[in-house]
Amino acid sequence: MKYTILTLFPEITDAFFANSIIAKAIKRGIIEYHAINIRDFAADKHKTCDDAPYGGGPGMLMLPEPLDLAIKSALSASSGKEKPPRIIYLSPSGRLFNQELARNLAAERELILICGRYEGIDQRIIDRYVDDEISIGDYVLSSGEAAALAVIDATYRLVDDVICADSLEEESFSGGLLEYPQFTRPEVFDTIKVPEVLLSGHHEQIRLWRLEKRVEKTLKQRPDLIQKGREFASDGSRVFSDEIISIIDRLTAQSFIEPGKLKE
Repeated sequence: MKYTILTLFPEITDAFFANSIIAKAIKRGIIEYHAINIRDFAADKHKTCDDAPYGGGPGMLMLPEPLDLAIKSALSASSGKEKPPRIIYLSPSGRLFNQELARNLAAERELILICGRYEGIDQRIIDRYVDDEISIGDYVLSSGEAAALAVIDATYRLVDDVICADSLEEESFSGGLLEYPQFTRPEVFDTIKVPEVLLSGHHEQIRLWRLEKRVEKTLKQRPDLIQKGREFASDGSRVFSDEIISIIDRLTAQSFIEPGKLKE
C-alpha cells in the first residue's frame, strides 16, 4: 500500500509515519509514504495557495492551480499504472467513514489523500480528480491532515502482514459487535479483581464470557449495530450467528428495557 498525501503542512504527517507500527511497516516495505507540499506548486514568490471565494462570504478557499499541479505530480509518480490510485478528499461534506469503508480502502494499491484547509478546495478540482469525498465524523476540523491520518491509521493496519491477523478478529466492529473488556496485571488493582473466568484457564468458558460481554457492551453503547446485525441481507444471510442472537434475546429480556438502555 502506498499513501501519497497532498498537504500544506507535510511536517504534520511526516511525524506520524516516523513512529510506531507504521514506521516498522515502512521499513519492512509493506507501506510506502510520500508527502507532497502543495506550496511547492504555487506560482508567486509568497507561495500563495488561497484566495477569497466567488460570491462572497467569510474565509478563504484553496486555489485550484497549485493543487492541480500537485495532483498531477502525484499521478505521474504513481506505481499503479494498470490501476490508477484512488483519490480521496477529506471533507465534512463527504460520506461517513467506517470500518467497512476502511477495509475497502485497505484493499487498494495506492491512495492519494487531499488535505483541505480554510473553507476547503475549489469544486472544479473535486469534479476533475476526486473519487471519494470522505468525512470522519459529523463535525468540522481546521486540519484536513488530522482527518487524513485517521483514515490512514484505520486502513494501514488492515493491510496484510502489518498486524497479526489474530489481533484483528475480535476488535470492535468485527462481526458486528464491539470488543469485550480487557484486563492485565496486577490481578487485583485498588481492590478490583480480574474476573475469575479469565483466570480459570478454561478456554470455552472464556470464549463464552467474552462473547457475552461483547453483546452486552454493544447493546448498551451501540444498539444500532445490534439492529443492523439482526437484519437479513439481500441474499438471506445474517451477520449474527444463532448463538449471538440467543445472547441478545436473553440479555434484553433480563434488562426489561429496550436495547441501548441496558442497566449498569
